[in-house]
Amino acid sequence: TLCKQRRESIRLFKEAGRQELVDKEEAELALLMGYLPQQLTREELEALVMKIIAEVGATGGKDMGKVMKAIQPQVAGRADGKLVSEVVKEKLA
Repeated sequence: TLCKQRRESIRLFKEAGRQELVDKEEAELALLMGYLPQQLTREELEALVMKIIAEVGATGGKDMGKVMKAIQPQVAGRADGKLVSEVVKEKLA
């Protein structure tokens, strides 16, 4: 949650042209990231999503809920939920 807050702050500060605040938030984000488990790369996440899609027999967008329910325990703390949702949507399309 704190990392998400820092990323949002960085985005807003960049839009406002406040580089000194961007630098401060980026430093805090780097510190926080040191305490989190190793994050999955997009490629690793895509491979895991494809495996789950095959396991649950998902065929389209209507099966997104089944895929998300199956994948959440495996990616908890290792991937941002927004990214997981984006990859699942992409693979089911």
